[in-house]
Amino acid sequence: MQLPTSTEIVEDLAFFDDWEQRYQYIIDLGKQIPGLSAEAKTSEKLVKGCQSNVWLDYHLHDAKFQFDVDSDAVIVQGLLVLVLSAYHDKSAHEILDFDMDAYFKALDLERHITPTRGNGLRAIVGKIRQIASVV
Repeated sequence: MQLPTSTEIVEDLAFFDDWEQRYQYIIDLGKQIPGLSAEAKTSEKLVKGCQSNVWLDYHLHDAKFQFDVDSDAVIVQGLLVLVLSAYHDKSAHEILDFDMDAYFKALDLERHITPTRGNGLRAIVGKIRQIASVV
């Protein structure tokens, strides 16, 4: 899966004049990821703490994490891409060292999503960091 980098996403979002255009960009990003098959959407892969259903799966390839995600909400699918742009195809060390707070601040994202979406986003980040810390 080829994703834009976190730097590219920050630059792309800055290009848009308003948040309606930014939301559309985020939704379009979400449409680019393949999602998971129905069989892969198991309760073990369900991320707890999200308002919408979010499933997260991963495997390692050459000591780098490859993530597969899916959600039943279109905007969440796009928010997942924002997170994956920072974590996909990265080592555990790179994941744990990435400053997600600074990234979200650069995106000015949390001011423009609901608190429950923000909590869900933090749950996804927490789950990925937990995986990286034990593998």
